[in-house]
Amino acid sequence: MNLYFLMTFLFIAVAGLTALDATLTSWTIIPWVNGLRWLRIHFITLGALTEMLFGLLPLLVAKRANLPKPRTRLDTWLVLNAGLMLLLAGIPIVNKVLIFAGGTLIFGATLLLLRQLYALRPANRTEPGQGRKFYLMGLSYFLVGIIIGTGLWLGWSDVLKIQVPVEAHIHANNWGLMSLVFAGLLVDLYPKVMKRPFAWPTSINKIFWLMSLGALGLVLGPWFNSLYFTVPGLVLHMAATTWLLLNVIKPVWGDRTAWAKPGLWHLTTAYLWLIAPLLVAPLIILQVPGIPGTTIEQNAPQALIYGWLLLFGSAIILYFAQRQFQPEAEPQFGGNWLSLGLIHLGGISLWISIFVGPNGFWHGLAYGLWTVAIVPIAWQLWRMIRPVLEDGRRETAVAPGD
Repeated sequence: MNLYFLMTFLFIAVAGLTALDATLTSWTIIPWVNGLRWLRIHFITLGALTEMLFGLLPLLVAKRANLPKPRTRLDTWLVLNAGLMLLLAGIPIVNKVLIFAGGTLIFGATLLLLRQLYALRPANRTEPGQGRKFYLMGLSYFLVGIIIGTGLWLGWSDVLKIQVPVEAHIHANNWGLMSLVFAGLLVDLYPKVMKRPFAWPTSINKIFWLMSLGALGLVLGPWFNSLYFTVPGLVLHMAATTWLLLNVIKPVWGDRTAWAKPGLWHLTTAYLWLIAPLLVAPLIILQVPGIPGTTIEQNAPQALIYGWLLLFGSAIILYFAQRQFQPEAEPQFGGNWLSLGLIHLGGISLWISIFVGPNGFWHGLAYGLWTVAIVPIAWQLWRMIRPVLEDGRRETAVAPGD
């Protein structure tokens, strides 16, 4: 069994527990527990989604390049998970040694993955699998995000002259890593799953460069605290994201069969929570009265992670889990209607909490809804993994020759 799937399940389960923690602390039911806002986010980003990407990208790239299935590299798996454990242990207690060691190991694991993906290039450039360049660029931004994020605790921001380091870190991981990798997954998977091409297949390369340059502007903007980078980055990224979504939606517009299952809804409506901060950003930049810029900057990443990443990620995680553990079934994007509705309601609740001021009810409600939404996702994944674990346990219990 691909070990990354097991770790993905564990991190999803823990993400649900920490979301519940946020609800209980917001409603002062257990006020003595620290909410650990950034640790909570990292259980989804550095935890579940990173495990998924490290486990799946080599398989997907090799398949699209018509190359043999690559083996799971245990060195990469061990380095990544050792780094995650150290980092997640070091963040709550602000232990600089653990944070540095964890960040360094995750950086090393990412370099190993980049090297593996680069080696899986098709002999013929006309071969399918255009998502590979999205993955390589996204992981390159991840390296930048790791450096900035680790440096937040070690004083590197002053050395690197980063004016707004937290924002630069978030932008490198969200607009760089996740945006590009998710776009690559749509490029590679959509034609196969939906059995139709993008609306404009020749636009893929243009979307790649628009998104890559947009991410660069959004990272350099807070790095130099300059709107000359941020504004063009916003425009380019918004244009690329809109073009990508039109490519996905136009071919199935009016096709009731395509929309009859929650998977496609997960993938497309997830982008509402990516676009929302992009639309609000100009209002913050212009300091429009009534727009709580500081509160938005502190809380919008939560809606982004639990909205966009959780919706999109669950559809992809469950799709690949089905391919891995139920190969006889017709592959389809995963998800369920309950999670779809609750995740969106949670995002709406969090944004309400931003504008109504210091009100623990709406903030707690958001995380309560997300807690319940994670349960069926984790349960679906566990139902696929459990038979494989049980088969392995039975094989181990039977002695040779019995």
